[in-house]
Amino acid sequence: MNADTMRLLTPQRLLMASVAVAVVTIALKTLAWYITDSVGLLSDAMESLVNLASAVFGLLMVTIAARPADEDHPYGHHKAEYFSSGFEGILIIVAALGIVWTAVHRLLDPQPIAQVGWGLALSVASSGLNGLLAWVMFRSAKEHRSIALEADAKHLVTDVWTSAGVVIGITLVHFTGWLWLDPIVAIGVAINILREGFHLMWRSSQGLMDEAVEPDVMATIQSTLDGFEHKRGETEIVRFDHVVTRKAGQRRYVDMHMHMPASWTLGRAAAVRGSVEQALMGAVPGLRATIQLLPSDVEAHFFDESENPI
Repeated sequence: MNADTMRLLTPQRLLMASVAVAVVTIALKTLAWYITDSVGLLSDAMESLVNLASAVFGLLMVTIAARPADEDHPYGHHKAEYFSSGFEGILIIVAALGIVWTAVHRLLDPQPIAQVGWGLALSVASSGLNGLLAWVMFRSAKEHRSIALEADAKHLVTDVWTSAGVVIGITLVHFTGWLWLDPIVAIGVAINILREGFHLMWRSSQGLMDEAVEPDVMATIQSTLDGFEHKRGETEIVRFDHVVTRKAGQRRYVDMHMHMPASWTLGRAAAVRGSVEQALMGAVPGLRATIQLLPSDVEAHFFDESENPI
């Protein structure tokens, strides 16, 4: 897909597609469970229910995140996406616990599996839909820097691996007659999605706590600033310090001090600052820079010492 196509695939549109695909996969996997009576396929269908709830909530949060800044939220609503990721993690964990509960009961009372061929065909078809959508969503998440899209794509990939495990397990049950393999596969599925659920909750918590930007983004920021720093002999004419970054959904923020000679006029200092801001925003899409001007011989303390009494 080219860049124009990726721009058209907005987070809202892709999450709408995720809702539609979740409805189709729920129907396919529920039918597969109904005709086979496999607890493994039941666990797969339960995870698709989580996909649907996650996609709906993700769509709501992405819509809120896209709202412009207002009087109550002067920095925008970008952090709403982190709630989507955290909510999806919670739903995944609840689904996993439900799968374990069902699988343990089936392990204690094994049941034969019927019409394996149709059940596996329906499961594979639904996995193909999820895999294709996840691939598109991963590419779009990178383009739009959307954690909600990334979370939903990761969940869809987990669903694909889940279905693959279920297909392998049911195939083994069919050829070996070992009925206990069906609930064991379901428990393995639950453990896998539990791991993904905790990971999503961790990502969400870090975003809400103003996590720093990625190392590659920080390297780009530093490289851009290096282009403006220069000396005259042993004297630094322009330098930067106290460079601090944070992420908020699709936005990136950087705060810093820019030191320059005290003899410069305010107009000249403001012009250099404007050039730095434009260069930073050009180098890192979605970046917002806050630059405090200071004379070269003045040092400012970025942190309140009372907050760090070490």
